[in-house]
Amino acid sequence: MESKPVEIVLYGAEQLCPSCVNLPSSKETFEWLEAAVARKFPGQAVKMTYVDIYQPAGEREKIDFAQKVIDEEMFYPVVVIGGKIVGEGNPRLKTIFGELEKHGYKAE
Repeated sequence: MESKPVEIVLYGAEQLCPSCVNLPSSKETFEWLEAAVARKFPGQAVKMTYVDIYQPAGEREKIDFAQKVIDEEMFYPVVVIGGKIVGEGNPRLKTIFGELEKHGYKAE
């Protein structure tokens, strides 16, 4: 059974989250996550999207969620899969991979 492509959206900013001083930047986390997903689920379609919370663009849903990250003072980057928050501040691969597997992805 082939899985329906899932979108992983990472909401972040150029400046580091005040509580995340010793962690990688949002962009670095996005690149790390993109590489990790490609290694774990090779040949399986996963759409990766980065949204800057201070300069969001695109769909209204993403713009609204970017504002929510600011308003609720979430630790960013925030990782969302299928509308569900699966990581905040320092996202865990195990959690993200588990969510992808729930959507039918097969780890290799």
